[in-house]
Amino acid sequence: MKKLILIGGGGHCKSCIDVVESEGKYSIEGILDTEDKVGGKVLDFEIIGTDDDIEKFAKQGCEFLITLGQIKSAELRKKLYEKVKIAGGKFATVVSPDAYVSKYASTGAGTIIMNGAFVNAGTKIGNNCIINTKAVIEHDCKIGDNCHIAIGAVLAGEVTVEQESFIGANATVVQGVTIPQKSFIKAGSLIK
Repeated sequence: MKKLILIGGGGHCKSCIDVVESEGKYSIEGILDTEDKVGGKVLDFEIIGTDDDIEKFAKQGCEFLITLGQIKSAELRKKLYEKVKIAGGKFATVVSPDAYVSKYASTGAGTIIMNGAFVNAGTKIGNNCIINTKAVIEHDCKIGDNCHIAIGAVLAGEVTVEQESFIGANATVVQGVTIPQKSFIKAGSLIK
């Protein structure tokens, strides 16, 4: 199994741990978080350092997954992603065995596809994205880097979500719509 370091030890991290363990491709070596949390645990995994330790773990051949959530802004996730890249680190791409991802879809580095998500043919998902629990992304959608498609959100066919955007829980985006860069779509919204 490949060694994996998780970055960010909050609530989203717990959901990511569950998916990583169920996929069975990675051995979680520990979590990086803020200095005051080092030595603590998230579920069964210890917080072993801060983002200042990224380079050390990259040199040890570990892969990384950013497990910090994203709602109002992608800035911190984007910053951490860049820090791993600068350190020469590699990113895990994690797909729940309970998700459906078409063999005709593509998924970028550092992206996680959570339990029950559905990604159809022709869809392209960028780097460092969260496709959360039971999100539906229909055919030929384009999801930019550093986006979060929240739980139960539905993107009809040929939707474009530009980078650093958030689509809230149970929001629906009608076919062919483009969501501009850094958009924040509230939970339950209908975008047409």
